[in-house]
Amino acid sequence: MERVQNRFKRALAQGKPQFGLWAALADAYVVELLATAGFDWLLIDNEHAPNNVRSTLAQLQAVSAYRSHPVVRPVKSDAAMIKQLLDIGAQTLLLPMIDTEEQAKAAVAATRYPPQGVRGVGSALARASRWNRVPDYLATASDELCVLVQVETLQGLSNLDAIANVDGVDGVFFGPADLSASMGFLGKPGEPVVREAIREGIRTVHAAGKAAGVLAPDRAFAAEYLEAGATFVAVGTDTGLLSRAAADLAASYIGDERRADTTVKGGY
Repeated sequence: MERVQNRFKRALAQGKPQFGLWAALADAYVVELLATAGFDWLLIDNEHAPNNVRSTLAQLQAVSAYRSHPVVRPVKSDAAMIKQLLDIGAQTLLLPMIDTEEQAKAAVAATRYPPQGVRGVGSALARASRWNRVPDYLATASDELCVLVQVETLQGLSNLDAIANVDGVDGVFFGPADLSASMGFLGKPGEPVVREAIREGIRTVHAAGKAAGVLAPDRAFAAEYLEAGATFVAVGTDTGLLSRAAADLAASYIGDERRADTTVKGGY
């Protein structure tokens, strides 16, 4: 049985822009529907969505028949959590709140088997190896793994060059919501100073020869980040799409005066 190749990792290495959608509704049926839309990647979120290992597994299985590549974000960059997600078949991880070079190195080590890292060896029990039916899985697994680290604080920005240059880090993702909060603009990810910090961060990551990414549901902001050199951009969220479409449909029949307040507050 052939190993599953990570087309997303190869596209990033080639500098091909990859457009994604945040999947936070935590449902395999929803994620399969989203996979038919044509996005290059879908983010299965465990940090701010009510997912667990079982629900993430179901979503990985649902997406597997389609071209959209699943990226999984754990609740934190933790070796035990990373081990579980890799074993159920996640090939690309987005690891949140990476502030230092040491944390980035630890994140990479969690994805590698000894002696290169600390990933526990349990491939005979794992979907990732197709239950040991993929030849040489233990020796070649890291070839198909894509490690994306998330920089979203001022501390992370100050250490960005060192983080981006860690061997095994394939890309750096900027989280506008947490970064804007760290910069003193809670709920205002579109502030000019925040956007400039992200654009400068993208240029730093690009100079290190790594892929840079960001969440940018605002089309104008997405264009800014792409021009700065971003290569993987999440251009929306499933929650946002559903909420807006539902509100628009209700308004077209009922009108604002009979509906509850549907104003979306805060940032992304």
